[in-house]
Formats: sequence, C-alpha cells, structure tokens
Amino acid sequence: MTDKDIIKLHREGRFEEAFDALVKAYSERLYWHLRHFTASHDDADDLLQEVFIKVWTQFASFRGESALFTWLWRIASNEAISWLRKKKVRAALEFDSIENVLSLRVQDDPWFDGDEAERKLQQAIATLSGKEKEVFLLRYYEDMPYEQMASVLDSTVGSLKVLYHNAVTKVKKVLDKES
Repeated sequence: MTDKDIIKLHREGRFEEAFDALVKAYSERLYWHLRHFTASHDDADDLLQEVFIKVWTQFASFRGESALFTWLWRIASNEAISWLRKKKVRAALEFDSIENVLSLRVQDDPWFDGDEAERKLQQAIATLSGKEKEVFLLRYYEDMPYEQMASVLDSTVGSLKVLYHNAVTKVKKVLDKES
C-alpha cells in the first residue's frame, strides 16, 4: 500500500485500516532506526510503541508537506533523542557516562545476534553524540542521500557532511583502540 493510499484511508475516516497499513509498512525500518540508538531490543520496542502512539494521536495533523516516512522518521528520531537525554541524566546520577552504559548494553543484550565485528561497531556508535549518531545511522545503515537527510533532519547538506565525517572519525578511533 502506498503512502497516498494510507492517507486516503485516514481522510475517509478508516482510521484503524490506515494505522494498520502504516504500522505494517514502516515498523521494521523504524524499529531498526531506534534499535541503533538504544542498543537494546526491549528499549527499541518500547520506543517504537511510543512513536506509533504519537503517530496515532497526530496523524490528522500530517499536512503532506514531506513524505510520510520523513514525518515518521522525524518523530522516531525525536523520541530516540529524548530517550538518550533521559538516559544521560540517569547515567550522570549513577556517576557513569551514557556512552559506557550503551556500550555495556550492546555486550549484555540477549537479542543481539551480530558477530563480534558488528558488536564492536555498535559499541563505537554508542560513543557518538545524539546528532552525530543520527547522521551516522542514516548514512551508514540507511544509505540515505544527504539531500534527503537534510529534509528529514531540517539541516543543510554541508553541516550533515561535517557531522558524518566527524562521526566516522570517532568510530574509527574507537575501533582502532580495540584492535
């Protein structure tokens, strides 16, 4: 089902059908986006539910100025960044860093089924700041063009290229330390 079909269903008052189609079309991509932020299946799953609750309550306000997925991605990214901020505060209260907390989560996650190289990459990604992580994930895992990323993140292509370069440099530095 296309985005136009989903929007049409919603406008016709067939809200549950529209929502079901939306979840079916985008839940997996959004889940993996959130999973890369959280380094945890359970947290990504919880955040995904929060994203879809927001989407359900705000779907009528979608104006169609961007692609539906762009709108969903922005909501998911905002939820992930808010989640990271909360975790950062908790980590500070526990006299730990959010980077260390997320890195340990990758090690301890029973749902993680990647090999050792992927585990190390995830731990390196966990050391990035929120914006760097977001840009890195979009470019590395989603292979999203900078122009589309600029639209999704409401930023400029130039600043995104700088963020991505900085993120790659940091990830390489972490991976080189572990070698």
